[in-house]
Amino acid sequence: MERLNPNMAGATPDTVRENVERVKAIFPEVFIDGKIDFDALRAALGEYVDRGPERFSFTWNGKSRARQLAQTPSLATLRPCPEESVNWDTTQNLFIEGENLEVLKLLQKSYHRQIKLIFIDPPYNTGKDFIYPDRYQDPLQAYLRFTGQTDDQGFRLSANTESSGRYHTNWLNMIYPRLQVARNLLREDGAIFISIDDTEVANLRKLCDEVFGEENFVANLVWQKKYTRANDARWFSDNHDHILCYARNKEAFAVRLLPRSGEQLAAYANPDRHPKGPWKATPLHAKSGTDNSEYRFRNGVRWRPPAGTFRRYNDESLRRMEENDEIWFGEDGRQTPQRKSFLCDVKEGVTPTTLWTYAEVGHNHEANNELKQLGLDGVFSNPKPTRLIRQICLLTDTDDRDGIVLDFFAGSATTAHAVLAQNVADGGTRRFIMVQLPEPCGEHTEAYRAGLKSIAEIGKERIRRAIGTLKGTEADLGFKVFKLDSSNLKPWAPDTHNLERSLLDALESIKPGRSERDVLYEVLLKYGLDLAAPVEERRIHGSKVLIAGAGALVVCLSEEISLSVVSGIAALKAELGPAAMRVVFKDAGFQDDVVKTNATQILRQAGIDEIKSL
Repeated sequence: MERLNPNMAGATPDTVRENVERVKAIFPEVFIDGKIDFDALRAALGEYVDRGPERFSFTWNGKSRARQLAQTPSLATLRPCPEESVNWDTTQNLFIEGENLEVLKLLQKSYHRQIKLIFIDPPYNTGKDFIYPDRYQDPLQAYLRFTGQTDDQGFRLSANTESSGRYHTNWLNMIYPRLQVARNLLREDGAIFISIDDTEVANLRKLCDEVFGEENFVANLVWQKKYTRANDARWFSDNHDHILCYARNKEAFAVRLLPRSGEQLAAYANPDRHPKGPWKATPLHAKSGTDNSEYRFRNGVRWRPPAGTFRRYNDESLRRMEENDEIWFGEDGRQTPQRKSFLCDVKEGVTPTTLWTYAEVGHNHEANNELKQLGLDGVFSNPKPTRLIRQICLLTDTDDRDGIVLDFFAGSATTAHAVLAQNVADGGTRRFIMVQLPEPCGEHTEAYRAGLKSIAEIGKERIRRAIGTLKGTEADLGFKVFKLDSSNLKPWAPDTHNLERSLLDALESIKPGRSERDVLYEVLLKYGLDLAAPVEERRIHGSKVLIAGAGALVVCLSEEISLSVVSGIAALKAELGPAAMRVVFKDAGFQDDVVKTNATQILRQAGIDEIKSL
């Protein structure tokens, strides 16, 4: 039985090694002694290599280190918190409290290419404090210090003011690695929508061109976020934000048509009782051109396109439309002819535009009112309206309405609220994954006075209250809470001055205070199973056994693992019938070495080959 190495068991995938393996599969000839010969790689790439001294590039101080940060595996884990959750046993929704770069790394296996939509509203770089430290350090250790789980040795946040000299650089170093890791989670037909203002939109556009590929740029949506004019503005009243949309693969990504509004439908009528139904009059000429040749209709009307335009239709097409009574000459039959465009012939919806008005998708004041209606007035600054996120959900749904929506700058959890509301409205089964740092709320804030000590607590409380307003439906109205923490497994760090003590400690591989469920979810992540997989607890010959994903994973951390327990676990394979079953034991839990040796044989005879011990 193979034992998991505590130093490596908690690590997320090594993306650098995986990328090297991909290169090796394509260009095996460029590897010498296991290393890449870059001269050979350039030769293999031939004309696709730019050897010129000057080339277009987007760079800044710290970019290489930020890229390396994205590629560094995480040794963290996510610990379950059922007591803070709603409908823990049945919900598929997740709220993860923690530093989002580490969390994104932890999701790499379980949700690789599984996310349909990412919406994020990152810090706008307004010159206020960055909650994401700009020093290069171990993100997990920085997070543990920030949340008070380890001693603080001078760790603090600093204001990112324009006078610092690294104004844009600090922001780019924060967002770059997170976008890199997030891209791996998108489905082939998935897309990311990023809300931003004018301060960083130009840099973000170039950055996203690099991360997602400029060929996968879909649109720059301009959202009218305010309906009032700021007359005290020095130059212009800032009434808009940008929402950049990038697809993982633009060719696979589709945008759903929007339903026609009542005003748009009112443009169609049927005054002449045409058998094809309602229609509206549209010009027979295009806006520009030079063809002004005349056409004479059968009713004697002569028509020549206006100067500077040209006819859309040739003589044959015009004759065919005339025969089918598809040309309108006005009430008196002598007016300028126009084509009847029938409602039955047009697409079922309308193509969305890149200009989104507050009337269509809401505004900042509406967003604040939504919190007020939940009894959370003033607890969060500048939330987004749920109508904005619901619009994005609708546009990217195409057919399924069951995709996973990720927001790793969750804030007040508007995205979660929007997903729940949209599912209730249209019967969808969309799932959400929210990620939010537990950024402290100041003691003099409305949030703190309301008993909400961090931004993460605001988000969780908002979801709970939103669920209260949506009760009585069949939608998934719940969420599981997880919190970022260090691995549940002890690393092998021998004390050279007390090896005997170190060896005794090594017999107990699980850290004190960590539960069986803590370990179960860490193993789920490492095997790439869904955190929302159902978990069943059984007693097999007196030992507790946790079964996740209908038998996909079985964990037994009992102190008295006997052959009867092992045989009972083996029987689960036939009972549950999973395509593959993985079994994990506590190494020190076997009654003796004979039981441990025979356990492997018993399980393999049952068709279980993936057997590990902690």
